[in-house]
Amino acid sequence: MTLSLLTPLLFFVSVAAGLLGSLTGLGGGVVIIPVLVLGFGVDLRYAIGASLIAVIATSSGAAAAYVRDGFTNVRIAMILEIATTAGALAGAWIAGYLPLAAISIIFGLVLLQTAYNAARPPVARPFDAEPDALSTRLGLNGDYPATEGPAAYFPRRIPQGFAVMFGAGVLSALVGVGSGVIKVFAMDRLMRLPFKVSTATSNFMIGVTAAASAGVYLHRGQVAPALAGPIALGALAGAMLGAKLLPRVRTRTLRIIFGCLVALAGIQMIVKGATGTL
Repeated sequence: MTLSLLTPLLFFVSVAAGLLGSLTGLGGGVVIIPVLVLGFGVDLRYAIGASLIAVIATSSGAAAAYVRDGFTNVRIAMILEIATTAGALAGAWIAGYLPLAAISIIFGLVLLQTAYNAARPPVARPFDAEPDALSTRLGLNGDYPATEGPAAYFPRRIPQGFAVMFGAGVLSALVGVGSGVIKVFAMDRLMRLPFKVSTATSNFMIGVTAAASAGVYLHRGQVAPALAGPIALGALAGAMLGAKLLPRVRTRTLRIIFGCLVALAGIQMIVKGATGTL
């Protein structure tokens, strides 16, 4: 396939991936990588490198709006980014030594978990109304816009959240996705942040995590501009379109369809990794 045909094709595929990822809240990387590997025959490591660039673009576009609207806790994000960035560097280093078959199987398992989360979207949990001593010392308590006015919240279990974030960074670098599901789990379930604050803060962090691991892939020469350019632009356009369509779209059915497609892709990635047919 010629470059003049491949570039617009990659752009429009990435628009669709970014749109689906934005509408379902699960990110476009879980679509982009299987399409590149299974549909276009791209080497998995180059597909991961291109996806990480796209994650940086989409996260940067959405993060500004969340910060402006007051949902993102920047202090929490900066502290937890120490863990995710260290994890991303470790994961990118590990990825250089793992065989493609192992990475493919790991990615397939991540896709299956993503499909499960798509069919069973997370539910906001009640948060604690009493301040935590460590959180108070670090200045992490905050508030976010609610229908009745600013609502205060008090994070807790900061060390446990920090440890989980390291694992999220490793996974992000290994398979080229933002691992937002793990980040939201850590903040929503462990640290007891309101769900909207968790998702907004996770989105803010995803781009920084991806940038750390993308630097390692770039250094290895595994970021191809011909792939990364149209994919990043397309994913960003799709994510922005999804943000505009979200209030008017019924996402429940869309999440189920998306989950089925991702599950099929996950099974294929596991089979290809197990049989060595990548």
